[in-house]
Amino acid sequence: MTIPTPTSEGLAGLAGAVPAGLPDEVTLARLAGEFFAALPTGFGGASALSLPNAPRAPAPEIIPPGNVGPTLTAAAPVAPVRAESVPIDHASAAGRPGAPALGVPEAYAAALPTFSPPVSPPPLAPSTPYYFLGEAGAFQSAPQQAAHAAPRAENRTAAQSFGLPGEAELHSILAELAGERRTASVPGSSAASPYYFLDTHNVPKPEADLPATPSAAHPAFDVHAVRRDFPILQERVNGRQLIWFDNAATTHKPQAVIDRLAYFYQHENSNIHRAAHELAARATDAYEGARNKVARFLGAASSEEIIFVRGTTEGINLIAKTWGWQNVGEGDEIIVSNLEHHANIVPWQQLAAAKGAKLKVIPVDDTGQVRLDEYRKLLSDRTKIVSVTQVSNALGTVVPVKEIVDLAHRAGAVAVVDGAQSVSHMRVNVQDIDADFFVFSGHKIFGPTGIGVVYGKRHILEDMPPWQGGGNMIADVTFEKTVYHGAPTRFEAGTGNIADALGLGAALDYVERIGMENIARYEHDLLVYATRGLLTVPGLKLIGTARDKASVLSFVLDGYRPEEVGKALNEEGIAVRSGHHCAQPILRRFGQEATVRPSLAFYNTCEEVDTLVAVLHRLARGKGRIGR
Repeated sequence: MTIPTPTSEGLAGLAGAVPAGLPDEVTLARLAGEFFAALPTGFGGASALSLPNAPRAPAPEIIPPGNVGPTLTAAAPVAPVRAESVPIDHASAAGRPGAPALGVPEAYAAALPTFSPPVSPPPLAPSTPYYFLGEAGAFQSAPQQAAHAAPRAENRTAAQSFGLPGEAELHSILAELAGERRTASVPGSSAASPYYFLDTHNVPKPEADLPATPSAAHPAFDVHAVRRDFPILQERVNGRQLIWFDNAATTHKPQAVIDRLAYFYQHENSNIHRAAHELAARATDAYEGARNKVARFLGAASSEEIIFVRGTTEGINLIAKTWGWQNVGEGDEIIVSNLEHHANIVPWQQLAAAKGAKLKVIPVDDTGQVRLDEYRKLLSDRTKIVSVTQVSNALGTVVPVKEIVDLAHRAGAVAVVDGAQSVSHMRVNVQDIDADFFVFSGHKIFGPTGIGVVYGKRHILEDMPPWQGGGNMIADVTFEKTVYHGAPTRFEAGTGNIADALGLGAALDYVERIGMENIARYEHDLLVYATRGLLTVPGLKLIGTARDKASVLSFVLDGYRPEEVGKALNEEGIAVRSGHHCAQPILRRFGQEATVRPSLAFYNTCEEVDTLVAVLHRLARGKGRIGR
């Protein structure tokens, strides 16, 4: 049976032509969604994307719009998920009579994944895996809950390394690419290769033979179970299953985040703080609950050190136009690195131009790592600000920010860390880094767009002037003067992005539920696998081979412009970024104006990497010819 890719117009036309007695438009749309959610492994390259442990009936047959007629039939209803949960009075737990019995509308409740409750469930344990339930009341979020609750019994296996030696393997590969002498042999390098596209006589090891990583208090990691949490991964592009390798630009959103946004607008929608009515109380509690989650996630000392902004770009601008404007003067110096995103260059350029200050740049070596020896030479008693990325968005280089921050403090400077590309790949603790400011964007860590965070040390924030004026950030206003609230409220003028702040909180809960250590281990192994695969492509050159890298692979391919490679990959349903990645200075350091940039997340698979490598091999054989 050939399954057409439905369009919104096609589904609308299909629904309008349904004879009496058959499903209405809403039901038809639901059945169509359930059909694609139930595609089995191997169907056009798709994975089984049903919810964990959720039984499904056969999918309905979808007839092309031109063939709509009496032959259209619907399958039996999808079997509902049994509510195997701890019985809780959520209304009483939230402390407000009349609160909804479930944390999501009833329409969603039947589709939530089931789990087995702990043997001895603690009081007020959530009844679903979505930690946002009851977040405004007495429920604890994932990190605290894990301390006293047994892991949920879910269909997830331990994180796998795909037979790769891991960190030593990646370091050896990158050292070889950088022209360095290998100091140790790669374990297993003389044995049969585990990469089946390198040697057709070998196949990957069976899962039973692969090393496992214990997951402590978190459910064990299984990429296919994770993929079922992300509805958009069911999409088809140009007739192919979507392969999303553009995670450095933005990440996709799990169903928990989507549900949280819908729940806010259906049950809590209100402006926050001052109103006396029930919905305002719910919205305020939820918004401040999200702030608490961010503080815990970053290891901040207090939620009062967390400011909500639109994203990393706005966060850096806020710092430059408050602390920077107040403290930087003529002849002072601002230091950034050659790796920076434009958002961590332009605000400092503007500040330097306005104040008569100087902008200095930490150079990088031929692998793409910052040169700490040169950085030390740049520091002086005139250095006021050092602002660096923790992970390069263009090269994937992991920057030694802790050492950079320490050296900045010794020089009497304030240190800013851009964490937009790091928070989704590694555990971040701002107190351990000792950063004065740390910024990141929600959409880079599986949350909504339009929401981001500035962390600032409390004593620094209290001395900073407000950035914008208006409602919410004032304590008292007369025509003679205005008294501002303390941090963080003084930096959140006007109505904030309430719903997306809640969505960010749900995203952080989701990440913590899986376990950042599980994510980091899996992504590292996938990066090794992908690096090996790309190096088999004739004429492909990796740009950025630092010893420590996160999940970015930037490359150029002989005979093709980066945009041509991106177009060819898109024809196969593979999404990558082609261009300068808003990081022109670092690409020019390597003699490039643009690169192709696949970037990985924990929902990507080795099979998807194989597809990418296969298309690149075909292009390499074509020697400049686009197409098959």
